[in-house]
Amino acid sequence: MEIYTTMFDEVFIVETKAFGDHRGYFMESFRVDKLAELGITNSFVQENQSLSVTAGTIRGLHYQLAPKAQAKLVRVLSGEILDVVVDIRRQSPTYGKYIQVLLSEENQQQLYVPEGFAHGFCTLRDNTVVLYKVNEYYSPEHDRGILWNDPDLGIQWPVDTPILSDKDTKHPRLYQADNNF
Repeated sequence: MEIYTTMFDEVFIVETKAFGDHRGYFMESFRVDKLAELGITNSFVQENQSLSVTAGTIRGLHYQLAPKAQAKLVRVLSGEILDVVVDIRRQSPTYGKYIQVLLSEENQQQLYVPEGFAHGFCTLRDNTVVLYKVNEYYSPEHDRGILWNDPDLGIQWPVDTPILSDKDTKHPRLYQADNNF
């Protein structure tokens, strides 16, 4: 495993190595000891998987409030996404800034998103399957979100008319969001 930094010191791209032959490939996609060597020491307690049938589906921007805030380790099993991470830590010099990372079944990269960041993604292919581990259980009372197209964030999504859940159309803008980071 190798780790690459991003604009946010705490957000990492994790690259795993696949060993292939005529049958396909083998890859260690998750090892606690290797991640710890790279500085990721979370104890992941839940794993979530989503299927987005149609390209242009946006999920997010989601986060949970402390004390149930979640760190995530995100990967794509099938298809491709444009993953978006927004710094929502009010005292951070990068508050309100975002990064975008392309994750796909081909590049087999993973994205580590710590607590204090909102997360979302847009599917770029039909039938995209995303898998992510979290270090805190889902808590409906702490579940929050930010409007996917908040003009203050200026996220450049690769789709003009996305497919959204009803919930994701009703999130507040960042400056209105319930946030204890």
